[in-house]
Amino acid sequence: MEQFSIADLGRIIRAYPQQEAHRESGAATDCFSGVSIDSRTVKPGDCFFAIKGEKFDGHDYVPATFAKGAVCAVISRAVGGEALADKCLLKVSDTVKALGDFAREYRRRADFKVVAITGSAGKTTTRQIAYHVLSRHFRVHQSPKSFNNNIGLPLTLLTADAQTEIVVAELGSNHPGEIAHLTRIALPNVAVVTNVHPAHLEGFGDLATIVKEKLSISEGLAPDGDLIINADFGDLVGACRAKGLHFVTFGKSGSADLRATNVICDGLTSRFTINGVEVRLPLPGAGNVENALAAWAICSQFGLKIEDFAESVRTLPAVSMRTELLHVGTLTVLNDCYNANPASMENALDILRNLDAGSERRRVFICGDMAELGQDAERLHTQLGASIAQAKVQLLIAVGRLAEVAAEAARRAADYDLQTKCFKDATSACDNLHEFMKDYDIVLVKGSRTTRLETAVEKLKQLFS
Repeated sequence: MEQFSIADLGRIIRAYPQQEAHRESGAATDCFSGVSIDSRTVKPGDCFFAIKGEKFDGHDYVPATFAKGAVCAVISRAVGGEALADKCLLKVSDTVKALGDFAREYRRRADFKVVAITGSAGKTTTRQIAYHVLSRHFRVHQSPKSFNNNIGLPLTLLTADAQTEIVVAELGSNHPGEIAHLTRIALPNVAVVTNVHPAHLEGFGDLATIVKEKLSISEGLAPDGDLIINADFGDLVGACRAKGLHFVTFGKSGSADLRATNVICDGLTSRFTINGVEVRLPLPGAGNVENALAAWAICSQFGLKIEDFAESVRTLPAVSMRTELLHVGTLTVLNDCYNANPASMENALDILRNLDAGSERRRVFICGDMAELGQDAERLHTQLGASIAQAKVQLLIAVGRLAEVAAEAARRAADYDLQTKCFKDATSACDNLHEFMKDYDIVLVKGSRTTRLETAVEKLKQLFS
């Protein structure tokens, strides 16, 4: 980030010094040059925001941050005592809110443009495709990992430097009101809704509420900004029209402003045509075609031509734990275990089918629970079971109580010999994988973060690498 005045920070976050720092006027410590919320990564010249999390409280580590060279700390309770008597401590009522307030002002003062991406699925892959293409033409900064909440988004903005021209960020939500809050921090020039699916129903209740939540990204949009939505979701388009919003659409439907035709998914890759130009995508599945279309819609707003986009995506790297194809010894593993909802499960099963269109190898699905589906959880897992049978999965390893519901439904729906094994958690599943897995299996690994199925991928590497 650019160097920032401590005094200005205090005014922005409406802090008052717990102790006055004694320093010479004009000294370097009147400013800070970075922001951190993790005492382990603090660098000299940083401002440390002490945030209380589920396991750790940043306030307990304030003395350690000053020992590492931090020049000030933002706190919400007394810390340090006499040991910090000469340090600059800015006290606020809520350090997370203070971080967001500071990020909003930092973004206001910056010259860079902001692209903000939300949606029920595909946010990270869309972000990474857009970053990959735009960075060949501009100085682009993107979210590290999936920094898409009220802590991650501010950190994304605050880590952009003076040379940054475009910031590509994600906005996530599992309760109403979160996107509206985040978009007023990001103040995007381009706002994107990738899609709307039944996800996080525990917090939202129904699809109409999800549509409303995603479209609230427009509330922070710059007056001359562009709202981009998926034309293939009628509820989304209808809600935009009802609100009187101006928007640009992408998709496969005939009404899309930016339309893909001749879509073909060939196991390991995908391809489609836009304005007569073929785009070859080194990612599998229809879901990634949708993500690429959203990314193209973003890039087009910055003056890129479809030929530029098509050339750049040829070298796109895999996205970790998101339809990531791994060759583990003789196994082919589709590592899609970052998260899961009904739509992304269907997409992953479709990819599994395409990976073995000739049904020559055994299809294995290590399936975890889909979390946060509320009162619809069992019904949606039952539907998942039917889809598993349609995909002709031959070995289903279910991890979690709800995944077991899907396994029972799959057994009922299958008109072939479907083998199922059920485990309460990933640890017990991993302990038994050696009994079930065979050379040359094609393995889909997918579930919500709560099931931690990345451990199953690591176990497969141990067994077959």
